[in-house]
Amino acid sequence: MTDEAQLPADSVVAVVVTRNRRELLAESLKMLAAQTRQPDHLVVVDNGPDEPVRDIVESCGLPTTYLVSKRNLGGAGGFALGILHALALGAEWVWLADDDGRPADDTVLAVLLSEAVSRGLAEISPVVTNIDSPDKLAFPLRRGLTWKRRAEELGTDFLPGIASLFNGALFRASTIDVVGVPDYRLFFRGDEVEVHRRLVRSGLPFGTSLKVAYLHPDGSDEFKPMLGGRFHAQDPANDVKRYYTYRNRGYLLSQPGLRKIGALELIRFGLYFLGTKRDPKAFMQWLRLVRQGRKERFFRA
Repeated sequence: MTDEAQLPADSVVAVVVTRNRRELLAESLKMLAAQTRQPDHLVVVDNGPDEPVRDIVESCGLPTTYLVSKRNLGGAGGFALGILHALALGAEWVWLADDDGRPADDTVLAVLLSEAVSRGLAEISPVVTNIDSPDKLAFPLRRGLTWKRRAEELGTDFLPGIASLFNGALFRASTIDVVGVPDYRLFFRGDEVEVHRRLVRSGLPFGTSLKVAYLHPDGSDEFKPMLGGRFHAQDPANDVKRYYTYRNRGYLLSQPGLRKIGALELIRFGLYFLGTKRDPKAFMQWLRLVRQGRKERFFRA
């Protein structure tokens, strides 16, 4: 930990959560430090005590706090810890990022701050694009009944009420007072959706700026098309991701603000597992995990 001097007015503290990804973290911190408007402080939460990254953090060129956790807190717990520490330092803005993503250029933070102030936003995010093909979105975005896969298809410089919250998202400290920090029980998968749900229900203004981008590995492979591509179902590739995705989804869709969507999930995933994938066993696993989440039985995989 470096000396934590008094932060300046309108300070920005960046929070990054990492686990056993030294090379990716180094690239991420390199771009954070290269911003024309640098963060005033960096907090890194390390969930991988067996492969510590203190040397990378302390050599990045920013004032830093390195928090190593001997228990894997997951993304949800890691961001909760990091955000609370940022607030305790006196941050006025908190900038969130995973270790596998990075700003697309050196103007990202400056543009986000300018846009947030000029538009009076409680939170603003950059568009999240594919790190290997930056003209494509890292995650498909559903608009009505269609899915957008390229940034140019979004068609405007600002998307109100839409945001990716852990990939370059910039929060006012006062916004976190209202929406809180991620729910540690979710561990990972769905924790971002849960914070987004709270942000929507708060009535605070937020959105995505298409003027700047955050690069992230492609995440579209999990979304499997059906019925000629008019609908998609999320089907992670491994058992651990599947467990947390479906369990947490069951919890989320039982919460205020998402219950109407939950009524459609049984039809959509039934069509996918039984009609498209033809795997009744996988459908029964999906049902079991969704019910587990609804009952708030947050046991780890």
